[in-house]
Amino acid sequence: MAAILEIETPVTQPNTEMETADTPVFDESALVAKAQGGDVSAFSQLITQYERKIYRLAKRITQSDEDAEDVLQDSFMKAYEHLDSFQGNSKFYTWLVRITVNEALMKLRKRKGDKTVSLDDPGDNGDEPIVREIAVWEGDPEQRYSQEELRSLLDDAIQNLKPSFRTVFLLRDVEELSTEETASLLNLSIPAVKSRLLRARLDLRERLTRMFKKKGDDLFAYL
Repeated sequence: MAAILEIETPVTQPNTEMETADTPVFDESALVAKAQGGDVSAFSQLITQYERKIYRLAKRITQSDEDAEDVLQDSFMKAYEHLDSFQGNSKFYTWLVRITVNEALMKLRKRKGDKTVSLDDPGDNGDEPIVREIAVWEGDPEQRYSQEELRSLLDDAIQNLKPSFRTVFLLRDVEELSTEETASLLNLSIPAVKSRLLRARLDLRERLTRMFKKKGDDLFAYL
């Protein structure tokens, strides 16, 4: 089976998903049904559709190209092996994200002696008040930077979040899982998920504000 599901390491170029009249419509449900019936080519189409997103999610959690590649392979292999257990109560991609996060977190737990990857946050029960100044952006960032530059700045800011905050942010705001799904997946309480998400958003805003200011200062210095 491993030979069937060989997955090439995703390239880093942005994935432009522009559809034209000649582009076939991607029908996830139909492909999943075919794959569950033993159609390997249908599962290969699912891999092609989602491998970039899954790789990007795995890399953001593990912060390692090598680990992200392993997680990518392991996630699709596990999904293929357990296709019969997928009941269609959620989107296949959401189910795949759950598998990926579990695989990525297992990678982190295996990094012995690396204290930076712990997802435990003692005392974070979601009940403590959060009093914090929110930085105000001067001007509209979209008018000052291209979409590619903004995406790069956001990726850098996300990578520098505390691991426990970063994972919650990725699941809730990037992968758009519900609070309940995120809590269940990470074995956290709902208040803890909400607390970590709020802190992640505040931290991101502060980091991005500093990045915008620095880039602006660098530009003025050059001029």
